[in-house]
Amino acid sequence: MMSLRLVISYFLMFTGAFFALVTVLGLLRFPDVYTRIHAGAVVLTISGVLITLGTAIYVWEFFLSAKVVLIGIFFLFSNPMATHAIARASYSRHIALPEEYEIDAYSEYLRRDENANT
Repeated sequence: MMSLRLVISYFLMFTGAFFALVTVLGLLRFPDVYTRIHAGAVVLTISGVLITLGTAIYVWEFFLSAKVVLIGIFFLFSNPMATHAIARASYSRHIALPEEYEIDAYSEYLRRDENANT
């Protein structure tokens, strides 16, 4: 008979694996680079955190679980920042700008930001 701790850890890990699968589907199905980056940032972050929490509960040893939780916290903060940097670099280099977008409020913000730095 499985203990409640193992059931919770398996549930968290399988839920994280499901969110990782949803991330892959989003990366394959979304039309442009910016919506794909959104899938990679949001859903993959949730997936990584759920899998690390499930692993920490599965291991159930204090120091090892603390290390795994620290890895999850690092992933929680680093993944959105990295995807934001990728999105901003893609935008500033005009990579894959969708043609159907006619309103671009971000370009005005970038021009103000560049003028303030000079």
